[in-house]
Amino acid sequence: MHVLEKLSSAEAISLEEKFGAHNYHPLPVVLSRGEGVYVWDVEGKKYYDFLSAYSAVNQGHCHPKIINALIEQAQKLTLTSRAFYNDKLGVYEKFITDYFGFDKVLPMNTGAEAVETALKICRKWAYEKKGIAENFAQIIVCDGNFHGRTTTIISFSNDANARKNFGPYTEGFIQIPYDDVEALEKVLETSKNIAGFLVEPIQGEAGVYVPSEEFLAKAKALCEKHNVLFIADEVQTGIARTGSLLAVCGNCTCENKCEKQASYITPDILILGKAVSGGVYPVSAVLANDEIMNVIKPGQHGSTFGGNPLAAAVAMAALEVVNDEKLAQNARRLGKIFREKIGAYIQNSTIATLVRGKGLLNAIVINDTEDSDTAWNICMKLAENGLLAKPTHGNIIRFAPPLVMNETQLNECISIIINTLKEFEN
Repeated sequence: MHVLEKLSSAEAISLEEKFGAHNYHPLPVVLSRGEGVYVWDVEGKKYYDFLSAYSAVNQGHCHPKIINALIEQAQKLTLTSRAFYNDKLGVYEKFITDYFGFDKVLPMNTGAEAVETALKICRKWAYEKKGIAENFAQIIVCDGNFHGRTTTIISFSNDANARKNFGPYTEGFIQIPYDDVEALEKVLETSKNIAGFLVEPIQGEAGVYVPSEEFLAKAKALCEKHNVLFIADEVQTGIARTGSLLAVCGNCTCENKCEKQASYITPDILILGKAVSGGVYPVSAVLANDEIMNVIKPGQHGSTFGGNPLAAAVAMAALEVVNDEKLAQNARRLGKIFREKIGAYIQNSTIATLVRGKGLLNAIVINDTEDSDTAWNICMKLAENGLLAKPTHGNIIRFAPPLVMNETQLNECISIIINTLKEFEN
């Protein structure tokens, strides 16, 4: 087969099955084009995208401003490594630190890399600033977490599928229940070797679990009391997804980018990825103030591609789109509509029991067990009806469309979802 020959869906799937590692279980849809909230398969069928590449495509597929930034920079300079300066990185570093209100940024590529970076910074800070004995630092994490799939990260995951037969595991982590301030306080009171608390403001992969309104603020206050770094993993929840620039913004109603109102929780370390680039290029970032970030010295951490000029240009364009098009405000407004209308249907449903979420990060709980295939079958029918979504944890379907969606499009999608659910009612 010639490499430029157009493939059918069946042919493309067959190639992946034969030559690719089987580390994913995709819906059998082969996409070839995307624009805004829509994607098309190789046969030309059009779908609403309700996954947004796990919230990487918040700005919509192939946003022209971001694509133009990519093309323009790619024609000039793509990579220098950090062995040399380039004319884009410093501009980007000032841009993103001003944008989120931190002194410094350490640029990386993927979300998992950014989490690993934050863990290293936290440990080094603990030894050099807090005075914990070397190799004794511990970091608190939450049950049900998803921070990536590196060896260290799966060491503190309780997802058996992610962990089994990948050991030995990295030590130095303590698990507590999510949204449990008392459990956090108990660990902080009983151990003097706690360096940090790593938390997702909303647990996305676990099924879009939104904590109680006071959880983050109380957790941050406890961290401050015990001189422990509060590390917010906003790889999936950040960049306007939940109706605010960051999920730690709480119920912020800023009309532009976050201005740190009273509800804002200031992380000591902020982890970003995915939509930092609008899904156009791998870009992640770890942000912190000088007293934390300055523990990193030359040669102690890095990445050949981290902070490359192409990534810098793309990220600045992508973050400008968030402000220019008021995507946080749109996500906040449309998310309320989604939960109200889906919730009204669920009141009399036998197949769905609950809708939950914030902004345009939402999930529907299907009335079946986690080991059932009901949610998968619903997603297959949704695809047949022109909407793409994916189950998580067996009986939960996550719905996260691009934030450029308008109300007319959303209402059409709600109709597709409800009509599809009706096909599975008893």
